[in-house]
Amino acid sequence: MARYEINGGHPLNGTVTISGAKNAAVAILPAALLVSGKCRIENVPNISDVRILLSILDGMGASIVTPEPGVVEIDCTDIQCSEPDQQLVRRMRASYYLMGALLGRFGRAHVALPGGCNFASRPIDQHIKGFLALGADVDETEEYVALTPGQEGLHGGRISLDMASVGATVNIMLAATLLPGQTIIENAAKEPHIVDLANFLNTMGARITGAGTDTVKIRGVNALRGGTYAIIPDQIEAGTYLAAVTAVGGNVLVQNVIPKHMECITSKLQEMGAKVINYDDSIRIMRTGRLRQTTVKTRPYPGFPTDMQAQVCVCMALAGGISRLTESVYETRFFGYCTELESMGA
Repeated sequence: MARYEINGGHPLNGTVTISGAKNAAVAILPAALLVSGKCRIENVPNISDVRILLSILDGMGASIVTPEPGVVEIDCTDIQCSEPDQQLVRRMRASYYLMGALLGRFGRAHVALPGGCNFASRPIDQHIKGFLALGADVDETEEYVALTPGQEGLHGGRISLDMASVGATVNIMLAATLLPGQTIIENAAKEPHIVDLANFLNTMGARITGAGTDTVKIRGVNALRGGTYAIIPDQIEAGTYLAAVTAVGGNVLVQNVIPKHMECITSKLQEMGAKVINYDDSIRIMRTGRLRQTTVKTRPYPGFPTDMQAQVCVCMALAGGISRLTESVYETRFFGYCTELESMGA
């Protein structure tokens, strides 16, 4: 088991460069299944979920080359398999994106139910609702989901999500890109990685509009071609560094970011006393004075992200007054780390 020893009490100073977005990468790599030809994907983060996904695709028959760090060249043209390795699939949550990608590619899929983070129950009922609206028959057990064409075949459809589910929005986009007709997703998720997936698919020849709004429209095309695409920077990695400087003080330049994506985070850090300067693709954050109390409620984008809940809680623990933090996405995220903060004197 890895252990880190931290000698605290010092401000942070210097420059950090942010990796590509994990949540975009784990959607874009399965999307390569829909492409005829080679995709060159840049700014790919070096993380375990990416390595697992690449292993899954490699095992299915994809040609994968990493010519340099952060770059993956992937060609899924020769893949004939619609059932990825079950053990690998169970090692990561986002492997459920293979359902939509394989359904779009082959018209069928047999995918083990995924594993990954376990801090809350994450049902896939909205994914299933989307697949049914696209004409698929769904056989769901405790171990796997099997998708096959229904009696009328696969086709575009209109889906009104009961909640703005990121995973369901991604899976429906993947499944619908190559289907005949138009698919409309209402109450779609608006996160930056939804837009990034749409931009990737459109670069390869898809016809997707409305990504980043409540309504996403996908006009099916016959095929996607290969091309080059760079993944957006990781909002949560950048936010974590920004929160760290806010917590302990210092002066840090955070490079390779999209400042607009960070506004939901930086606005709260500024309320607490941090000074933020936005540049074209970087943010400088400084904090020297005492932290002030604030109130945060996690919400879907463009609200404060649930993945930044723990980081801002640390800042609150160091601030004067009483801050209030409400988790509205995954309630059980409070358990565990809050107990550890209390053991440190919070």
